[in-house]
Amino acid sequence: MTDDIRELEIEATNARLLVLRMLRGGRSGHLGGALSCIDILTALYFHTMSVDPEHPEDPKRDRFLLSAGHKAMAQYAVLARRGYFVENVLDSYSTLGSRLAGHPDMHKIPGVEANTGALGHGLAIACGMALGQRINGNLGRVFTVLGDGELPEGSNWEGASIAAHHKLGNLVAFVDVNDLQISGPTAEVMNMEPIDAKFAAFGWAVQTINGNDMAAIVTALDQIPADRTTPTAFIARTIKAKGISFLEGTAASHYWKPDPPQLLAAEAELRDHLRSLSLEAVAG
Repeated sequence: MTDDIRELEIEATNARLLVLRMLRGGRSGHLGGALSCIDILTALYFHTMSVDPEHPEDPKRDRFLLSAGHKAMAQYAVLARRGYFVENVLDSYSTLGSRLAGHPDMHKIPGVEANTGALGHGLAIACGMALGQRINGNLGRVFTVLGDGELPEGSNWEGASIAAHHKLGNLVAFVDVNDLQISGPTAEVMNMEPIDAKFAAFGWAVQTINGNDMAAIVTALDQIPADRTTPTAFIARTIKAKGISFLEGTAASHYWKPDPPQLLAAEAELRDHLRSLSLEAVAG
């Protein structure tokens, strides 16, 4: 666990490189959303959440649910960095018999709390877990990441209502708003704005943040109210495929099948960024 922003940025960049490593094995995957939310997952696993990779089923642990399950490469990368499994497992991503499918499977990977991927289910599952934690007298919190493209699913708003009604202050939801989904801009497919006002209307404490700014994410997490009576929603404005300049903000990055030169260029850009961060960390 760390409070150092530069160290967290280095972790996030290493996780992005691991996402590309998975693409070398699986040859294709949901890259754009994985890279837009990876800063959030890094902050959660390396700064905020109380977890122990050596005891992934500790009943007192904090729990994380990736509602937008197609962004699984982000979770796999961060879990590997955090020590839940060895990194060479990532090389089997999306191959026959692999433990790492296109969506997370709780029966195959330690640290995965639920099978997700059918969009709109994660928030409701997280509500049940948060309520269960309270009933069992556990102080652990439940965190979930939703995608803006899954918000039209009505089950999200049933979950939002349940969380407010039961005063689930131990529940924290991030909405990864990268403004794109597989069919194009979310504003054109199904406009759900204003997202912040919708969650607030359901009775949540709401804050809009830059979801690719590590300092902003950490500050927001550190300022979550301690009253444990109101669920928290962070509307995280992000960039699709963040970190790879020639893919950033493109619908084409949603599911990417790179040719070898593209993959090499992406890796080179991230390694250059990692070197810059490392030099800044030494100088600072």
